[in-house]
Amino acid sequence: MTNKELKAKYTEICSSIAARRLKPAFDMLEDLITGNGLGSCYDEYKNLEETYQFMLKYTVEGVTDPERQKVYRRLIVSAFELADRVNEALRMKFSTSVEYDKKRAAGYRPPAASGTLGCDENIKDFSPEVQDKVRNCFYRVWFSNMLSDEDSEKLGRFLQSSMVPSVYRSFILSAITLSLQRYFDQEKFILLFGGYESGDPGISQRALTGLLICFYMYDSRMPFYPEITGRLRILNEKPAFKRNLERIIIQLIRSKETEKLQQRIRDEILPEMIKISPHLKNKISLDSLMEEGLTEDKNPEWEDIFKDSPGLLNKMEEFSEMQMKGADVFMGSFSMLKSFPFFNEMSNWFLPFFPENSDLSGVIDPESSISSELVKAIEQAPILCNSDKYSFCLSIKRLPKENLEFMSQAMKAEMEQVKELKEDEQLLDPGSREEIISNQYIQDLYRFYKLFPRKGDFEDIFGWRLDFHNKTVLGDILNEDKKLLRNIGEYYFAKDQYREAAEIFGLLLEHEPQGELYQKLAWCYQKRGRFRAALDNYLKAELYDVNLLWNTKKIALCYRNLKKPGKALEYYREAEKSDPDNLANHLNIGHCLLELDRYDEALQCYFKVEYLAPGNTKVWRPIAWCSFLTGKKEQSEKYLKKLIEEQPNKHDFMNMGHVQWSMGKRKEALGYYRRSISKKGEKAEGGDPFDSRAGSTAAGGAAKKAVADTGKQDEPFTFKEFLSVFEEDLPHLVSRGIDMEDVPIMLDQLRYWLEE
Repeated sequence: MTNKELKAKYTEICSSIAARRLKPAFDMLEDLITGNGLGSCYDEYKNLEETYQFMLKYTVEGVTDPERQKVYRRLIVSAFELADRVNEALRMKFSTSVEYDKKRAAGYRPPAASGTLGCDENIKDFSPEVQDKVRNCFYRVWFSNMLSDEDSEKLGRFLQSSMVPSVYRSFILSAITLSLQRYFDQEKFILLFGGYESGDPGISQRALTGLLICFYMYDSRMPFYPEITGRLRILNEKPAFKRNLERIIIQLIRSKETEKLQQRIRDEILPEMIKISPHLKNKISLDSLMEEGLTEDKNPEWEDIFKDSPGLLNKMEEFSEMQMKGADVFMGSFSMLKSFPFFNEMSNWFLPFFPENSDLSGVIDPESSISSELVKAIEQAPILCNSDKYSFCLSIKRLPKENLEFMSQAMKAEMEQVKELKEDEQLLDPGSREEIISNQYIQDLYRFYKLFPRKGDFEDIFGWRLDFHNKTVLGDILNEDKKLLRNIGEYYFAKDQYREAAEIFGLLLEHEPQGELYQKLAWCYQKRGRFRAALDNYLKAELYDVNLLWNTKKIALCYRNLKKPGKALEYYREAEKSDPDNLANHLNIGHCLLELDRYDEALQCYFKVEYLAPGNTKVWRPIAWCSFLTGKKEQSEKYLKKLIEEQPNKHDFMNMGHVQWSMGKRKEALGYYRRSISKKGEKAEGGDPFDSRAGSTAAGGAAKKAVADTGKQDEPFTFKEFLSVFEEDLPHLVSRGIDMEDVPIMLDQLRYWLEE
């Protein structure tokens, strides 16, 4: 049985149990047990099923039993536990993942059988021997199934012990999270709760992150474990917990943007940086800067660096701002530095950074203070996660001494400034330290799930939707605090994650209708192309005094996309009363009139726009098309020539072909048709500022041709596409005097020309 097959079976069984469909769950469990020789589980399965059948029989017969629901819930929990044991036995037998390869190879047994987890509550030093002991404890905890009361108590004392360095306790806490993800155990939840209440930010933030991940993962089970959910509700009464909860949820959501951010850095920032890099050192007088030290004054030459790369300065400022807000800007840079042997050890991906780590002994030169100071500066860097700090340190031993000294000075100065800023920030925001720790930890997790050599052996938690608001327990917790829920929804909205934002705004509107929320919900639907739902909410927002002009234009836009140009025209006319000089509105009125076949009126609107904004070349296209439709052939030809001299698209060539044909210039018409479908045709760039998606009717097609300009490189028609658009335009060609009998002749001639 493959890992994928086993996971699918296990997931189906757990889903059936959670939905209280125990009969199908028992049937699937029996197949797995008998089909794979798991005799040790068979008796338990049989007892559970018999108990369930007796309960069903008594229920059907109407026997009164005040304990029935209690027994039923206990049966469900027992079914979950049996499913876990069967799944674990099969993974130990069949799984090829590195997790189970290591568990089998090391002979890890349940802690109760092995006697101890190996977590000593009196660990004080960072010697290699102690680190090995702690690492061994990490794996024993990770590979444990159900913790015994004794082991749970020992782990609890270990996590709370002031005699154990915080980095070790934080390290083992990650093992508890990994163990809970691998094998459900209520005691592990309790340990994570204890870790959160430890008072040590390094432990508490990791614990809360682990709790959120595991609550999300085991959401369907939570209704059957009131001890766990009750503990969460008690914590939720504390304001500090709510602040931490909101922050970590947003950090987890933000982590899903990391790949998109790295793409932006690769595509937008780095290419521009490469352009200026040959001149950078001289332009900013790098050597003299290091000699003079850091000052408050800016080098007046710095602005010149960016003269050949307009926009780069703004992108760099945006980059810096994202970095300060906790965005994972270094994922791409450090992804190439995970090939050190250090990262072959799975546990090291979860190890908090500390300079005393024996794995850094080859980095720090005992005879030089330079590398030692640099490592200490790296330790203080709030913008680097623990994993990247190790990458940084392991790579600096390759640097020449002079480069190391330069880097050490720069890093030390930079960290002094950062330290001062963070101290000031700590005074203003006492939770900023916790924010840094949780953000670094989430980035550590992200690197493990994305960069570990055998990452495919693990379910990528960052591939989950992370829609905490939709979960049973966490959703209830969030829904109880509307301000917290709104903040999360607004974050989704700001990051263009419109599906999740819409879900949250919908929940909030159930509680309290607001005009702004209706508008934002409508915007979410609009951005996802759901114009009917968007229109419904814009119409509801119309009842509130919230930016009515903007709302009116959006209603009109939705009607256009729903192929109701008449209704759209009503709203654009209404907007015109409040904003009579708005050119975009005049253009949209013209588009609606065009879609309604009111070509003369549309043409008047377009000429008005041209008169008020003579530099707007975009209006030439609809003027040319409307002129053709109203029989003004020479006028249409004039504007099409202007377009073709500027930046033509395939529709311009095609439309010019129509005009030439209607004027009796058949050869010229074929020439323009060929250019619209030949790869030799010019390509157009630019974009219409208005959504021009119209219907597929003849009028709709005419409107699209009039405003067709996608803002992307315009590829020529394929011949099939050309014929489709040509057929749509044919009624207009006939109305302009073209003989239908000539159409097949012209098209066949075009086919011959295309083969030349």
